Amino acid sequence: MSEAERPDPDALLARLKREETESARGKLKIFFGMSPGVGKTYAMLLAARQKQAEGCEVVVGLVETHGRKETEVLLEGMPIMPRAQIEYRGTKLEEMDLDAILTWHPGLAVVDELAHTNAPGSRHTKRYQDVLELLDAGINVYTTLNVQHVASRSDTVRQITGAPVSETVPDSVLDLADEIVLVDLTPEQLRSRLVEGKVYLGERAEWAAKNFFRESNLTALREMALRLVAEHVDRDLRDIMSEEKIARQRAVTPPAMARAIPKSRHGARSSRSSIVSLRGATDSSAGIM
Repeated sequence: MSEAERPDPDALLARLKREETESARGKLKIFFGMSPGVGKTYAMLLAARQKQAEGCEVVVGLVETHGRKETEVLLEGMPIMPRAQIEYRGTKLEEMDLDAILTWHPGLAVVDELAHTNAPGSRHTKRYQDVLELLDAGINVYTTLNVQHVASRSDTVRQITGAPVSETVPDSVLDLADEIVLVDLTPEQLRSRLVEGKVYLGERAEWAAKNFFRESNLTALREMALRLVAEHVDRDLRDIMSEEKIARQRAVTPPAMARAIPKSRHGARSSRSSIVSLRGATDSSAGIM
């Protein structure tokens, strides 16, 4: 083995410790989209029902259906955690009951709208912090996120759409994701849903069509979402190549050293990012978000 190919013991030990920590954590799956209305919550619930059918204990920590019947149907037969009541300035606000989910400790928690800001008085300011606590407790999480809420993209989204972005999620949270699923629609399809009242209703829909949901905006947001997922795919490939190099090193490394070389967390041929296209979806899935 040449000096260049020889594994760095310190790097291998650091990687081993990181892998051990990650193996105890829950797995995070993010259903990602270019904007509201593309089908993230619907796709997330379909995936969660599939896990439930496979025997996984699933609990709905919090899902926002926004009154959409098609999304509500997918919640039928799923355990739904009652929301916590938080009193703030004489008003009762509802948030996800984090402690109840931790006590239940299901195999999978479904938590909508990762970028949400919790009510004052909650343990964490942001919902993504609730999710991180669930993951640290060894609970797998499915969640949803729009590209405008990714911290590194929020300023660009504001420049493109003219709309301020008040809620963001650090890029480091996306880096923790074991899988990112891009739920994809064309701008034309999304605008059609908007016109049909399947995203927003009444005056809000009219305002959205003339502002945030202009075709030029949606085209730019879609490209941004595709590019972000592509970056994660590229990073996955680099990780896989690094893991395969370590596997080759393990094959020619003395047994005492080989025990210090960590195995792949995701598998030599896995990729953490994928695309779900809802183009041509039937009316039964048209009211999704």
